[in-house]
Amino acid sequence: MIDVNQLRRGVSFTKDGNLYKVTEYAHNKPARGKATIKVNVKDMRTGSNTVLTFTSGDRVEDVRLDKSIYQYLYDDGQFYVFMHQETYEQKEVNHAVMDDDKAFLIDNMELELLTYEGEVLDYILPKSMEFDVVDAENAVAGDTATGATKEVITQTGLKVRTPLFVKVGDRIKVNTDSKEYITRV
Repeated sequence: MIDVNQLRRGVSFTKDGNLYKVTEYAHNKPARGKATIKVNVKDMRTGSNTVLTFTSGDRVEDVRLDKSIYQYLYDDGQFYVFMHQETYEQKEVNHAVMDDDKAFLIDNMELELLTYEGEVLDYILPKSMEFDVVDAENAVAGDTATGATKEVITQTGLKVRTPLFVKVGDRIKVNTDSKEYITRV
């Protein structure tokens, strides 16, 4: 059991039989009375988001997730299939778990999967990844005075705003948290 004052972004815990991951945390101390802790959480099984409010001193049961490196194999339409590098055990990950980050999946990439009692509930993407540009609109250098950008599409379907000089065939590095262009490789 942990005190709710220890909840921070990324911490996993159980409450009323549900498994949650904290996405945002806010602590409010009024002039009188106990402090309140408001957390935005994601239900790790269903993917739904909700807001929970606790008073200072409440306790929740923390959960330790097991981390293992898996290799992404393919998408079978309902699940993403991963293989453990050492045991060759395959895990199926529901599409709801990957949610908006499916465009970061590249064949044969290694990804850290987080499991709880054998069930894959979350994943950790690398901080940045490299992609090949497969579609980019043409742009003329004199189109604008400063900070001109255009949208390009990578081999996985990820859409990224880049400077005008990026063209089809280039390889770019993208920040996985913000989905923003970092540099051309």
